[in-house]
Amino acid sequence: MGKMANLLIIGAGQYGLVAMEIAQAMRGFGEIAFFDDNYSAAEQPAKIPLIMGQTTDIGKFVDNFHYGFVAIGNPDVRRHLIESLQYNRIKPALLVHPSAYVSPSAVLKDGCCIEPNATVQVGAKIGIGSFIASGAVIRHNAKVGDYCQVDCNAVVSSSAKVPSHTKVPCCSVFE
Repeated sequence: MGKMANLLIIGAGQYGLVAMEIAQAMRGFGEIAFFDDNYSAAEQPAKIPLIMGQTTDIGKFVDNFHYGFVAIGNPDVRRHLIESLQYNRIKPALLVHPSAYVSPSAVLKDGCCIEPNATVQVGAKIGIGSFIASGAVIRHNAKVGDYCQVDCNAVVSSSAKVPSHTKVPCCSVFE
């Protein structure tokens, strides 16, 4: 059996912790480390295992990390950082919690995160860098654009099209 690929998470805040726990639950990554512009390695919070540097350091670590995940809420910043990963030949990771249901015919683009107990139904499409939160339901044939966030217990109706950079609030229905 080969060595598992390492994962670099950009953003050591609360969503970074969510991403880390999902990656750990997937059991598909070796080392998991963080980059964060708000912390140095010397002042990292105890809950974060390893802050290796800041986003300007990405190019220095291309040999250490095959995958990267951007755990930043702002969709414009998320887009910029995903593009930075790609420029540096680090593949944006697709994180899917084992308790989520994703139809075999659904299409998930790079950099997405599907949280615990989320559902992505038949023929649904999730764009680059989009987050589908716990309990959210993406109904059949719906399309969630790039860099979106569908919050907890929200529903994207059948065949609906969520425009890129849209946040669907908790407990709402997007039609």
